Amino acid sequence: MENCYYRESPGFIFEVFNTGDSLWITASWRGGRRLAFRAAYAPGGGMELQRREKGAEHVVFHLKTLFGNYRVRLDFPPAEPSMFHCVTTLVPDIPLHVPFWPRDCVPLPGKTPATGKVHISQEGIRSGLMYMSFTQPANGSLLYFQDLSALNDYCNATETSLGGTVGGRWPELGFSLPPTKEKPLPAGKEFVLSDAYLLLDAQKATGEFGQARQFLDMLSRVYVQLPPVKTTYRNWPHILKKSLHDLEHKAGCWLQADGKSYLNAYVSDYATPPESMVQLAVLLPLMDYEEWSGEKVNMTDVIKEGLPTFYDDRIKSISRWLVSMEEKLDGSEEHKKPRVMDSWYLHHPLLNLSRIAMKGDKNARQLLLGSLDYVIKVARHFKYDWPVFYHLDTLEVIKAEAAPGKGGERDVPGIYAHVMLQAYELTKEQKYLTEAKRAAKALQGRGFDLFYQANNTAFASGAMLRLWKMTGDELYLDLSYLCLANIFKNVWLWDCDYGHARYYQTFFALFPLNNAPYTAVYEELEGFSAFHDYLAHAKDRVIMPAVRLLLAEFIKHMMHRSLFYYPPELPPSVLSGQVKSGELDKKLWIPVEDLQDGWKTSGTVGQEVYGAGLPFALVPRHYYKIPEAAMMMYIDYPSCNYVKRGQSLFFTVQGDERLHCRMLLIPVEGENLSGYNVTVSGKAVKGKRTPEGYEEFILNGNQRIGIRWKAKGRKKKAAAQLIKSL
Repeated sequence: MENCYYRESPGFIFEVFNTGDSLWITASWRGGRRLAFRAAYAPGGGMELQRREKGAEHVVFHLKTLFGNYRVRLDFPPAEPSMFHCVTTLVPDIPLHVPFWPRDCVPLPGKTPATGKVHISQEGIRSGLMYMSFTQPANGSLLYFQDLSALNDYCNATETSLGGTVGGRWPELGFSLPPTKEKPLPAGKEFVLSDAYLLLDAQKATGEFGQARQFLDMLSRVYVQLPPVKTTYRNWPHILKKSLHDLEHKAGCWLQADGKSYLNAYVSDYATPPESMVQLAVLLPLMDYEEWSGEKVNMTDVIKEGLPTFYDDRIKSISRWLVSMEEKLDGSEEHKKPRVMDSWYLHHPLLNLSRIAMKGDKNARQLLLGSLDYVIKVARHFKYDWPVFYHLDTLEVIKAEAAPGKGGERDVPGIYAHVMLQAYELTKEQKYLTEAKRAAKALQGRGFDLFYQANNTAFASGAMLRLWKMTGDELYLDLSYLCLANIFKNVWLWDCDYGHARYYQTFFALFPLNNAPYTAVYEELEGFSAFHDYLAHAKDRVIMPAVRLLLAEFIKHMMHRSLFYYPPELPPSVLSGQVKSGELDKKLWIPVEDLQDGWKTSGTVGQEVYGAGLPFALVPRHYYKIPEAAMMMYIDYPSCNYVKRGQSLFFTVQGDERLHCRMLLIPVEGENLSGYNVTVSGKAVKGKRTPEGYEEFILNGNQRIGIRWKAKGRKKKAAAQLIKSL
């Protein structure tokens, strides 16, 4: 065994060894824990070190094997003394089949066997990460992160997928290169075989709350080391207009019943009765847009007119299905049967009704308050531990668990608490606050298995934050972080660029369910809205910097990549020829439900009408009208603390100062941008003129921005013209 390198940092020792069949990097904690990372592998042996290049913070190894030449670069980020980053490339000499590849991370025994627990590992095509801690010796934790974006060339050449490549069973852990089937790795071209970050911690977090905090912190520290993923500006007001037209005029979006019009769940899905969730999921963003634009959207009144017909007098609550059509459910799926309730579906319409009621809508308030006694009865009956399906009238459990041993809908206590907090804010009745507290405590003990559905968990995180603000009890803040850790366990932190996915971006997408094989527009939109709400409530509070960083980055990347849910933005070959629900109109500006791994076609579930609120939620949160200056400000990070004084606007960009966002100043059509200046924390900055005539600024997060202008003298008509011109 050849010792090739030695390095010490505070608390850790790093060494590199060539064992003939592998190049190993060992990390040793001062307390005796050791971990080996396999940087290069040569089946059958014969690996020779040709040369070594050493720098202050890196070392490069050039290795020769019987089948090709390796290059292994090992970096030690100065800001992270307990992290190393290893990139391994191979130039095969011959076409190379990979029938098997061992995992690359092995805890090493010391005086006693090394034991530990893997808390999180990759599920499907989610982030290529693994979070674990040692139990013997008693301290020490690790976040392993494989930047799977770097392996796209390998997958394109071999037609393999990166799903399920990071994980394993103790003690064989980490990443395993996907085995080739029919296509070998071609000779003569350099391929990245691994791009791994290992972040070590001398401490083992205790309990689910400590682990959630540690995971969020470690993930954010790795995130800032990743190569920036490029984003571009998307003209969301323009997309909104096309989506609004198609939503209003495409007959397949609507169903007529009992003299009223209802939105279908999927385009041309007439077999399924209307759902209350669908109506409200679109109505709320439409109302947000009406408030922002000052324009009336005709279909809001159409949707509102139908809401009372979802009130079920038998249970005295808003129900899921249109009451008059419930008996027409075809039983094709477990939940498509009369009187069967999917637990989260009871609460989600009420959550959106409460948000509409907060806007002053009396009918929404009446429907909400008229449903709460039943909702509370159900919660108490199940002791705040909801099954998947139950009977609306008898509360008999129809399906207790999502999967054997996985429990029911484990995050429903959080969305229930959110509904109760909204009711408390509307009425100031103490019973609703009491219910929220009871439900919150039911989230305890669920660890990294709390997540059932993304939007539930996202709204639960905000509810827990609000309870912490109201009570000062740290338990609720811990529960909030636990919810968020579950969210960031279920994201796609790499850009799939093989197969069909070459035509769309996936970086930082959110998966709707724990085991979902695709991302879905509706749950992503709900997460987006929930995270904006979370940051709004936290704007004047001290919370984990990691949370501000991760939420802001999710929002920024969603502003970029969610464009690709729209069929007109995708080549026809990317979209499925067979659809589960309704039809897929490839010219229609209604989003598909699903974006898949690159070797699968997308849009297989259907074209999601209840996700059509996407642009109506994005535009009001990221565009700020300045009619006096005949321009509009766009920013792709969340922002807050807006103050307008005379001919000046000041606001705070959220996020982290180490990362960047884009701000644009957009003129009214026919106007030129002139007579303005921009400051960052009081210092003047200059932008860059884009081909469209916009002024673009690249800003750091967590900054105070000022915009000053000379009035154009068009106050009365400029605001309306801003909307029409985009």
